[in-house]
Amino acid sequence: MSPYLLLGFLLAGLMHAFIPGKFYAKYLSNSNFKSVLNAALLGIPLPLCSCGVIPTAMSLRKEGASKGAAVSFLIATPQTGVDSILATYGLMGLPFAIVRPIAALFTAIFGGWAVKDDAKPIDAAEECHGGDCCCDNTDASAHTTFAQKLAGALRYGYVTMMQDIGKWLVVGLVVAALITLCIPTEWFAAFQANTWASMLLVLAIAIPMYVCATGSIPIAVALMMKGLTPGAALVLLMAGPACNAASILVVRKALGTRTLAVYLLSIIVGAVAFGSLIDYLHFSGLVDFLGNLSMNAEAAHQSSWLSWACTALLLALLANALLLQRHNHAHSKTQNKTPNMTTFKIEGMNCNHCRMAAEKAILAVEGVTAATVDLQKKEAQVEGTASAEAICKAVEEVGFTCTAQ
Repeated sequence: MSPYLLLGFLLAGLMHAFIPGKFYAKYLSNSNFKSVLNAALLGIPLPLCSCGVIPTAMSLRKEGASKGAAVSFLIATPQTGVDSILATYGLMGLPFAIVRPIAALFTAIFGGWAVKDDAKPIDAAEECHGGDCCCDNTDASAHTTFAQKLAGALRYGYVTMMQDIGKWLVVGLVVAALITLCIPTEWFAAFQANTWASMLLVLAIAIPMYVCATGSIPIAVALMMKGLTPGAALVLLMAGPACNAASILVVRKALGTRTLAVYLLSIIVGAVAFGSLIDYLHFSGLVDFLGNLSMNAEAAHQSSWLSWACTALLLALLANALLLQRHNHAHSKTQNKTPNMTTFKIEGMNCNHCRMAAEKAILAVEGVTAATVDLQKKEAQVEGTASAEAICKAVEEVGFTCTAQ
């Protein structure tokens, strides 16, 4: 997957640096089908995992997006991403790479349209003062020249995204290796060529488990190699990134029980429906969804110099990002605490998108003069005269829990 991952991370960085956040909020504010469709179309290429998409969707909601658009965005975004689509093509073939975003699109539209808005959304133009909207980032807004934006894109793609996705990608590869080498094929004999049994097994595993859209790919491949159907692999690719215990709790808290029910039902029904379609196409001989597996097995013994170079570069970038993350964490420990600094414990953050969303929410509170959020310690150091209640309220509005220390 390494050549496709490197290209995907680059495209994700370019999107982050060159597309302003107000572009997204502009098309999601109306309570109609168009805003739901726009949310799904905008969310599919965005490289956000299931934890990072929650504060982004909550910020969109706060800044004017309808509830239907927010739910559509929540469903579509974690299932795909420009990086995971390219990686899917590299490891699983073109048919899977085509079906995956289409399934995410229809699932998101169904879920978003099924949600009834319980209040008139806020006018996004009134809330996005100066274009400072939810998906805006300090890197993109601060860079004024093309060269600076390009540097910001490279840093986001190959450092920030590596820090967010790298760990889960490694976890996915390790899990896939363990499934392939340690679990006897006979254990899956009852599921071979059995669409419904395979999909039910995968749903039981995928819904509570956290796995990102890219990290789910090698696991899906390993399960297909053990005999599970291609449709079951698609269920993992859809339900695994979009559902997990943490996101379920946050969606319920932020949008309500009814919206959570629609959210889960849309993902499950959509995954099973498209999984059944894939199995029908595959077993009827119309589309071969397993052909790329044998091609990859053969190519593994004939890897080109480009594949090895991309793999070495990916490992180097991953090591750099993780070491830099540890260095920043160690540096934050040495910072002196000022007399007017308050520490807050923030639970629910799992990636840099979460950290940036929490930090931005705190900085927007009147009276806050400075704020730094540490992802590893799950803490925020805040300076200013703002009350602890106001700060915690702002953090909770983007989907996290907050308590003053």
